[in-house]
Amino acid sequence: MPSSNDTRGEVASSGSAVLAEHCFFCFQVILAQLNGEPEPHPLPFPDAGQEYPLFVTWNIYSTPFTSSPRLRGCIGTFEPYPLAEGLSEYASVSAFKDRRFNPISAKEVARLECGVSLLTAFEECQDHLDWEVGVHGIYIHLPNPALAPAAGDDSASSSSGSSTPAPTAAAAAAAAAKRSASSSSAHILTATYLPDVIPDQGWSKVEAIDSAIRKAGWNGRITDATRRSLRVRRYRSEKMAKTYRDFVAWQQQQQQQRQA
Repeated sequence: MPSSNDTRGEVASSGSAVLAEHCFFCFQVILAQLNGEPEPHPLPFPDAGQEYPLFVTWNIYSTPFTSSPRLRGCIGTFEPYPLAEGLSEYASVSAFKDRRFNPISAKEVARLECGVSLLTAFEECQDHLDWEVGVHGIYIHLPNPALAPAAGDDSASSSSGSSTPAPTAAAAAAAAAKRSASSSSAHILTATYLPDVIPDQGWSKVEAIDSAIRKAGWNGRITDATRRSLRVRRYRSEKMAKTYRDFVAWQQQQQQQRQA
């Protein structure tokens, strides 16, 4: 799930903040885009301007709501966004720009389920196991092992044996250019799992951590040293999920209230 690297997620809610209307607004957003219509105005839900880190998840049923759904798109941010703005942006991004999937099509909408997760209570973990399955989501930062100095590398330590010739000016320049070309994102690999993902997969803590390391992009050997090198933040999530059928029923109810 791609996300912002900003972890300023300390904006927490008191009581439940996520509402069914948040999911219904997400349906309105993607339907407007699919139909070539203007972006809808945010629904008048409370705290529309309150800032939250959030994720929008789209699941799809193989037949309308008679089977277990599968993931169809999930993208969010760890940067607190005004709620209405964040829902609008990430409803669209997760539906149409999740690189793991083709964009959602109009013919799929009737089988969709929308989940909105508002992230709260971010805390630094003491180590990679300092969190609870089913309670916390995890957000890992892994110093890229591929960029760590190799054992015996003279750039990291001097050898007591034979001397090493000084590099030529051209070689030094090439090495400097290579270092300069490495972005900060290459040095730190990140990944997250929302709180409900880990118990749904039946993972232990170590299995979840190892899966997150793979998700972050590391394909090499995972060792205890790899796990100990992690910086892990734990967080909680308030989640609401509604199907397209729920959305249609809500629309009908709104229309009846306007006509009354």
